Amino acid sequence: MAAKDKKPTIVIKKITIVAGGHGGSWKVALADFMTALMCFFLVMWLLGQSAETKKAVSDYFSSPSIIEYNFQNFGVEITLEKLFLDLVNEPLRAFQSFMEPVDKTPNVMDFGSAKVVTAFMADKMGDVAKNYQVSEDGMEFDIPDSQMFVPGTARPSESYVKVVDRLKQITTGLEDTIVSLNSRLFNQSVKDGNPSVAHNVAEERVDLIGKQIQASFTHASNDLHTSVNVVDKRNFVEGQSVRPPGFIHVSIKQKASRADGQKFRPLDRAFGKTDTDMSVYDNFVKQAVEQKKKH
Repeated sequence: MAAKDKKPTIVIKKITIVAGGHGGSWKVALADFMTALMCFFLVMWLLGQSAETKKAVSDYFSSPSIIEYNFQNFGVEITLEKLFLDLVNEPLRAFQSFMEPVDKTPNVMDFGSAKVVTAFMADKMGDVAKNYQVSEDGMEFDIPDSQMFVPGTARPSESYVKVVDRLKQITTGLEDTIVSLNSRLFNQSVKDGNPSVAHNVAEERVDLIGKQIQASFTHASNDLHTSVNVVDKRNFVEGQSVRPPGFIHVSIKQKASRADGQKFRPLDRAFGKTDTDMSVYDNFVKQAVEQKKKH
């Protein structure tokens, strides 16, 4: 009977919220305020700078990085390939290259990926270079003499400056590299097929290009070799009005080791087939042309 008269015990729990405790919301507000304050002082500093300084700051923040440039122009595959190879082989240099503006002339031989080098070459020399080949220690290609000189002479043509400027975009950033220029010409390429004249024309051509390439080097560790190769054209019929064309053969090879004694990192391929042929280069040429049309 007593058990039925027993009432249940009711417990009332009061929660008191103390305003202004040790919550973290104030940290977010402070961070936003400091960011805004930093931006304000940065704007005030820029207003007092010279026109050159303002342009330099603008160019730095508006220029994409090397990796972003490759991503936009050559596709995701080779961008991931370069990033993968860089992170595996040289992680510190990978982050450094990511922060470099694209207007800084890159060292082509430091790309690490044969496919990235091929794409870079297609962008720079796609409508000029022929017979492009890439190996683990460098690359080779030909520039027809019609792109640079008046046929049968050493006089520069209208497109000479444009072609040499593109070539310098490749050679300027090189380091510890051997650049070889070989002027190849047929005796029948010159008037009257005179071997002596043909040899002089070939020498003048390679000397003219070589001086400009030598002046473009930003590193003294590069070597430049020039040579000529003049031969008779087989099956050439005397009296033909069309002279056989010549070309400038360009070879860019890494030295056995760097100036500091370290070995070079060979050009490798992370994805796809291991062989590099003209079809790969031609595909990148088409892609580069399409990208330029869009812009």
